[in-house]
Amino acid sequence: MSKDRLIIFDTTMRDGEQSPGASMTRDEKIRIARALERLNVDVIEAGFAIASPGDFEAVKAVAETVKNCAVASLARAAYRDIEEAAAALKNAVRPRIHTFIATSPIHMQYKLQMTPEQVLDQAVRSVKQARGHTDDVEFSCEDASRSEFDFLCRIIEAVIAAGATTINLPDTVGYGEPGQYGEFIGRLIRTVPNADKAIFSVHCHNDLGLAVANSLSAVMHGARQVECTINGLGERAGNASLEEIVMAVRTRADVFPVETRIVTEEIVPASRLVSSITGFPVQPNKAIVGANAFAHEAGIHQDGVLKHRETYEIMRAQDVGWSTNRLVLGKHSGRAAVRARFEELGISFETPEELESAFKRFKELADKKHEIFDEDLQAIAGTVGSEDEAERYQFVALEAISHTGEKPRATVTLSIDGVERQSYAEGDGPVDAVFKAIENEVHSGTKLLLFSINAITTGTDSQAEVMVRLERDARIVNGAGADTDIIVASAKAYLHALNVMGGAVRAHPQIGGI
Repeated sequence: MSKDRLIIFDTTMRDGEQSPGASMTRDEKIRIARALERLNVDVIEAGFAIASPGDFEAVKAVAETVKNCAVASLARAAYRDIEEAAAALKNAVRPRIHTFIATSPIHMQYKLQMTPEQVLDQAVRSVKQARGHTDDVEFSCEDASRSEFDFLCRIIEAVIAAGATTINLPDTVGYGEPGQYGEFIGRLIRTVPNADKAIFSVHCHNDLGLAVANSLSAVMHGARQVECTINGLGERAGNASLEEIVMAVRTRADVFPVETRIVTEEIVPASRLVSSITGFPVQPNKAIVGANAFAHEAGIHQDGVLKHRETYEIMRAQDVGWSTNRLVLGKHSGRAAVRARFEELGISFETPEELESAFKRFKELADKKHEIFDEDLQAIAGTVGSEDEAERYQFVALEAISHTGEKPRATVTLSIDGVERQSYAEGDGPVDAVFKAIENEVHSGTKLLLFSINAITTGTDSQAEVMVRLERDARIVNGAGADTDIIVASAKAYLHALNVMGGAVRAHPQIGGI
């Protein structure tokens, strides 16, 4: 019996970017787009074209880069939004305009201050406008899970008649319950007269930890597109996790009447790339991509797995890409080999100078640790194009001293606007002393919200990847730094965050979303 195709719509670069501090540059979006193309997702939502000039350029660049997936831009149901989306997608091989308007009573009354009839008219007008630019138009009923059923039926029927080819029914605030939400989707599909003329989609948020369950329940009731993100990234508690959706459908093929075209071996590499770029580490017990996802501690489990893997493992680790994380290079490797491996990982550099900088950092790292892994190369690539640019604050050197019974202290040398300065401070620990020494010079006025350390690879010589989250005047940014020395990685991460804070205003202002 043949199965229906489940369309995987990835919104890591749009909804995922709305996580506080998770803004991505144009080049970072291109790197993620290439990873998603290797993953073989069906649709890549590259951003919100009208949000800013930076977002427009990022959507445009992704549209020009991706050849094997549809590329979408989000747009409110407004004339300028749709025109900007169309312009950004002009050179896409398969462009999709994704337009939306809120349909719940609370949103229509308090946010839009529009009547249901006005909302319906604007939705139809916007879909027709979008159809003038592309045959692939998606329409979303924002806050669908709290919308009135009869009104949803009216607006869905009208926008399908106007040319919408995909209808998305978001659980925007994570309010859904799997049994209720799935039945709700199925009832809409059965009730709307022209439902057979469109694909029905779901976009679930994880506020109650039910995003994946709600999405899969909707699939069982007729939804044939799921909108999701790598690592479940997204604002508030995040979105439905792409890797969990895909592997649930694949592993429980006996239950789900659908299949995806995802190249599952690319899941872990994509997960690590997104984590590296955003600075959001993956928790060890995260399903599919967490470090402990295939680890067995209990003796009875270990014995069972050794005798017959299926006793305690329902998936093979190599099927999601764990076996691909092998060591690739050493300190005797030359430029050609390093460049080739970067390209295999989907990493390219804009200029020969950037490649040379990456190779120099590779050599410096190879002198510190014998074996270089793919994750190390991704961490190196994440620093090229940031520290090499004319950023105000750059790390030069540090000395940190910590003795039991004595106050830890640190001396930091940093470059500010090209001038080297040295600063000394004491702290509750060596990292605290380093941060205070930096602040003695920069006086940033920021508040440290989060500090986390993650080992990039295994072994005592592993690089530490540090993420720092800073806040000032309600603006939140992330900074990331990597080094075999945790203290140095911490200093680099702090300075990176300060540079981001002092740079351009957030590329993705909060102007709405689904």
